[in-house]
Amino acid sequence: MPPGWQEPRRDVGRQIIWTNLIVMLALLTAPVLVQQLRGRPRQTAAAFGAACCFVFTASGHFLIAEDMRQMLPAWVPWRLELVWVTGLLELLVAAGLLAPRTRRISAWAAIAVLVVFFPANVYAAVVHAPVGGHALGPAYLLVRAPVQLFMIGWIYATLAWPGQPRPR
Repeated sequence: MPPGWQEPRRDVGRQIIWTNLIVMLALLTAPVLVQQLRGRPRQTAAAFGAACCFVFTASGHFLIAEDMRQMLPAWVPWRLELVWVTGLLELLVAAGLLAPRTRRISAWAAIAVLVVFFPANVYAAVVHAPVGGHALGPAYLLVRAPVQLFMIGWIYATLAWPGQPRPR
Protein backbone atom coordinates (compact mmCIF):
# COMPACT_ATOMS: atom_id res chain seq x y z
CA MET A 1 0.00 0.00 0.00
CA PRO A 2 1.44 3.44 -0.95
CA PRO A 3 2.77 5.66 1.86
CA GLY A 4 0.20 7.88 3.51
CA TRP A 5 -2.77 5.63 2.80
CA GLN A 6 -4.62 4.10 5.70
CA GLU A 7 -5.55 0.46 5.88
CA PRO A 8 -9.32 0.29 5.28
CA ARG A 9 -11.62 -1.35 7.75
CA ARG A 10 -12.76 -4.45 5.94
CA ASP A 11 -16.31 -4.49 7.34
CA VAL A 12 -16.98 -0.86 6.37
CA GLY A 13 -15.49 -1.45 2.93
CA ARG A 14 -17.78 -4.41 2.30
CA GLN A 15 -20.83 -2.41 3.38
CA ILE A 16 -19.89 0.41 1.02
CA ILE A 17 -19.35 -2.01 -1.87
CA TRP A 18 -22.69 -3.72 -1.48
CA THR A 19 -24.56 -0.47 -0.84
CA ASN A 20 -23.11 1.24 -3.91
CA LEU A 21 -23.60 -1.76 -6.18
CA ILE A 22 -27.17 -2.33 -5.00
CA VAL A 23 -28.01 1.35 -5.47
CA MET A 24 -26.49 1.32 -8.98
CA LEU A 25 -28.38 -1.81 -10.00
CA ALA A 26 -31.64 -0.58 -8.47
CA LEU A 27 -31.38 2.78 -10.22
CA LEU A 28 -30.63 1.04 -13.50
CA THR A 29 -33.32 -1.64 -13.43
CA ALA A 30 -36.17 -0.54 -11.12
CA PRO A 31 -37.81 1.93 -13.53
CA VAL A 32 -38.00 -0.72 -16.26
CA LEU A 33 -39.37 -3.36 -13.90
CA VAL A 34 -42.05 -0.96 -12.66
CA GLN A 35 -43.06 -0.09 -16.22
CA GLN A 36 -43.19 -3.79 -17.15
CA LEU A 37 -45.55 -4.43 -14.22
CA ARG A 38 -47.74 -1.56 -15.38
CA GLY A 39 -47.75 -2.87 -18.96
CA ARG A 40 -46.16 0.25 -20.41
CA PRO A 41 -43.25 0.68 -22.85
CA ARG A 42 -39.92 0.27 -21.18
CA GLN A 43 -37.51 2.36 -23.27
CA THR A 44 -38.21 5.69 -21.55
CA ALA A 45 -38.00 3.99 -18.16
CA ALA A 46 -34.73 2.31 -19.17
CA ALA A 47 -33.32 5.66 -20.22
CA PHE A 48 -34.43 7.24 -16.94
CA GLY A 49 -32.88 4.42 -14.90
CA ALA A 50 -29.58 4.52 -16.78
CA ALA A 51 -29.49 8.31 -16.47
CA CYS A 52 -30.06 8.07 -12.70
CA CYS A 53 -27.28 5.50 -12.44
CA PHE A 54 -24.87 7.79 -14.31
CA VAL A 55 -25.84 10.79 -12.17
CA PHE A 56 -25.19 8.66 -9.08
CA THR A 57 -21.75 7.59 -10.28
CA ALA A 58 -20.91 11.10 -11.53
CA SER A 59 -21.65 12.54 -8.09
CA GLY A 60 -18.62 10.73 -6.71
CA HIS A 61 -16.41 12.60 -9.17
CA PHE A 62 -17.32 15.81 -7.32
CA LEU A 63 -18.12 14.70 -3.76
CA ILE A 64 -15.05 12.50 -3.26
CA ALA A 65 -12.85 13.81 -6.06
CA GLU A 66 -9.65 13.69 -3.97
CA ASP A 67 -10.23 10.03 -3.18
CA MET A 68 -11.09 9.25 -6.80
CA ARG A 69 -7.87 10.94 -7.90
CA GLN A 70 -6.06 8.05 -6.22
CA MET A 71 -7.71 5.65 -8.66
CA LEU A 72 -5.29 6.92 -11.32
CA PRO A 73 -1.54 6.26 -11.46
CA ALA A 74 0.68 9.11 -10.25
CA TRP A 75 2.16 9.53 -13.74
CA VAL A 76 -1.22 10.63 -15.16
CA PRO A 77 -1.16 14.44 -15.44
CA TRP A 78 -3.96 16.58 -13.99
CA ARG A 79 -5.55 13.67 -12.16
CA LEU A 80 -8.01 15.79 -10.18
CA GLU A 81 -9.08 17.70 -13.27
CA LEU A 82 -9.47 14.40 -15.12
CA VAL A 83 -11.76 13.15 -12.35
CA TRP A 84 -13.91 16.28 -12.74
CA VAL A 85 -13.99 16.04 -16.54
CA THR A 86 -15.00 12.38 -16.45
CA GLY A 87 -17.73 13.29 -13.96
CA LEU A 88 -19.00 15.93 -16.41
CA LEU A 89 -18.86 13.32 -19.18
CA GLU A 90 -21.04 10.99 -17.12
CA LEU A 91 -23.52 13.85 -16.54
CA LEU A 92 -23.60 14.55 -20.30
CA VAL A 93 -24.28 10.88 -20.97
CA ALA A 94 -27.12 11.00 -18.42
CA ALA A 95 -28.63 14.09 -20.04
CA GLY A 96 -28.34 12.54 -23.49
CA LEU A 97 -30.14 9.41 -22.33
CA LEU A 98 -33.12 11.51 -21.25
CA ALA A 99 -33.58 13.16 -24.66
CA PRO A 100 -35.29 10.80 -27.12
CA ARG A 101 -33.38 12.17 -30.13
CA THR A 102 -29.98 11.52 -28.52
CA ARG A 103 -30.92 8.41 -26.57
CA ARG A 104 -29.35 5.75 -28.82
CA ILE A 105 -26.04 7.57 -29.36
CA SER A 106 -25.94 8.34 -25.63
CA ALA A 107 -26.53 4.66 -24.88
CA TRP A 108 -23.50 3.82 -27.02
CA ALA A 109 -21.56 6.58 -25.22
CA ALA A 110 -22.62 5.05 -21.88
CA ILE A 111 -21.34 1.65 -22.99
CA ALA A 112 -18.07 3.23 -24.16
CA VAL A 113 -17.67 5.02 -20.81
CA LEU A 114 -18.21 1.76 -18.92
CA VAL A 115 -15.58 0.02 -21.06
CA VAL A 116 -13.02 2.84 -21.13
CA PHE A 117 -13.25 3.64 -17.41
CA PHE A 118 -12.93 0.01 -16.31
CA PRO A 119 -9.09 -0.05 -16.39
CA ALA A 120 -9.10 2.69 -13.73
CA ASN A 121 -11.17 0.35 -11.55
CA VAL A 122 -8.68 -2.46 -12.15
CA TYR A 123 -5.72 -0.22 -11.26
CA ALA A 124 -7.51 1.10 -8.16
CA ALA A 125 -8.24 -2.43 -6.95
CA VAL A 126 -4.68 -3.62 -7.58
CA VAL A 127 -3.19 -0.74 -5.56
CA HIS A 128 -5.97 -0.87 -2.92
CA ALA A 129 -7.03 2.73 -3.56
CA PRO A 130 -9.11 3.94 -0.60
CA VAL A 131 -12.28 4.48 -2.64
CA GLY A 132 -15.28 2.24 -2.12
CA GLY A 133 -14.61 -1.41 -2.81
CA HIS A 134 -11.23 -0.80 -4.40
CA ALA A 135 -9.69 -0.69 -0.94
CA LEU A 136 -10.39 -4.42 -0.64
CA GLY A 137 -8.01 -5.16 -3.48
CA PRO A 138 -8.30 -7.34 -6.58
CA ALA A 139 -11.03 -9.49 -5.01
CA TYR A 140 -13.34 -6.52 -5.52
CA LEU A 141 -13.10 -7.12 -9.27
CA LEU A 142 -14.86 -10.48 -8.78
CA VAL A 143 -17.94 -8.41 -7.97
CA ARG A 144 -17.31 -5.27 -10.00
CA ALA A 145 -16.56 -6.94 -13.35
CA PRO A 146 -19.84 -8.92 -13.53
CA VAL A 147 -21.81 -5.82 -12.45
CA GLN A 148 -20.06 -3.77 -15.13
CA LEU A 149 -20.85 -6.43 -17.75
CA PHE A 150 -24.47 -6.55 -16.62
CA MET A 151 -24.73 -2.75 -16.93
CA ILE A 152 -23.28 -2.86 -20.45
CA GLY A 153 -25.66 -5.66 -21.46
CA TRP A 154 -28.66 -3.93 -19.89
CA ILE A 155 -27.97 -0.62 -21.65
CA TYR A 156 -27.38 -2.42 -24.94
CA ALA A 157 -30.53 -4.51 -24.66
CA THR A 158 -32.83 -1.72 -23.52
CA LEU A 159 -31.43 1.34 -25.31
CA ALA A 160 -28.65 0.74 -27.85
CA TRP A 161 -29.79 -2.43 -29.59
CA PRO A 162 -30.50 -1.71 -33.27
CA GLY A 163 -33.92 -3.37 -32.97
CA GLN A 164 -35.14 -0.68 -30.58
CA PRO A 165 -37.63 1.77 -32.13
CA ARG A 166 -36.04 5.06 -33.24
CA PRO A 167 -37.42 8.30 -31.80
CA ARG A 168 -39.11 10.69 -34.21
